[in-house]
Amino acid sequence: MSTNEDIQLKEPNKVNEEVDDVTKIKFFGGHEYDGIKELDNPLPPWLKYLFYVTIIFSISYLILLFVFKDDSIIQVKEYRKEVMAARAKTEVAVKEEAVKTAAAPMTEEQILAAGKAIYDKTCLVCHGKFGEGLVGPNFTDEYWIHGGRPEELKKVIIEGVLDKGMISYKSQMNNTQIDHVIGYILSLQGSNPPNQKAPQGVKN
Repeated sequence: MSTNEDIQLKEPNKVNEEVDDVTKIKFFGGHEYDGIKELDNPLPPWLKYLFYVTIIFSISYLILLFVFKDDSIIQVKEYRKEVMAARAKTEVAVKEEAVKTAAAPMTEEQILAAGKAIYDKTCLVCHGKFGEGLVGPNFTDEYWIHGGRPEELKKVIIEGVLDKGMISYKSQMNNTQIDHVIGYILSLQGSNPPNQKAPQGVKN
């Protein structure tokens, strides 16, 4: 009984002490497959130290990231800097475009086109498609009830003439729109459209 126990106790030690004939390195006990035994061959020192460095770096990185919350680690500062730069660039471009638009005056054709669009939307129902006059007076002859100068037309548009059915449009059109529609109305002078309403008011 004691002999078997001695054999069982000595077998593991014998395996651990078994040495490769060529390299003289001990076999790693219990690691054998298909006649191939694994040697107890340690890693080279440089590789072990590199592995230790990666562990230290990882721990330091996690401490900085989650304990001290260093933004530079996750490039938040750089991202915010790029976003602010892009936003500033966009704002500059918008301002430059606004200045360019404001600085470039509209041509006469553009003013008349803008005025016609307002006229068709607001004035056509009372003054006719071609300014020939319907409920409202004719814009194409030389006669005006309240005056045919630009400032007089502007006063009528802003204040209205309630007794004639003309409402105030100061809440519906801004100053530029009023000027545009006046420009278009004055351009109708002498256009001689069909079905003109009879002259009203005083010759201008």
